[in-house]
Amino acid sequence: MYTSLDSMGKVSLMMDLISQRQRAIGSNIANVDTPGYVRRDIDFGTYLGTMNSPLETKLSQKLGPSGVIEERQYEEINPAQELIALQENSMLYSMATRRMSNIITEMKTVINVGK
Repeated sequence: MYTSLDSMGKVSLMMDLISQRQRAIGSNIANVDTPGYVRRDIDFGTYLGTMNSPLETKLSQKLGPSGVIEERQYEEINPAQELIALQENSMLYSMATRRMSNIITEMKTVINVGK
């Protein structure tokens, strides 16, 4: 049986990953001129396999396994690409917060109907 608490846990995990990615991107931008700095990024594909939805499992299989924080040693940091990644991350966060708000609203409705 699928519950709102399951959804809340998944959205919470995504929000944690999004915030980690935000820190990684910010660090990349801050260190754009630092010699020897290794670019970092977060790969959401690693965590899709932990979800129990058939769609999420298929996505995980398609994306393949990888580390959470990928370090790309020989990749030069492109500030424009980092800013694009920052915007993408912002949109993901906005979608995740809306989903969490919807879950909370659903739970409030169930509680109020049960009174």
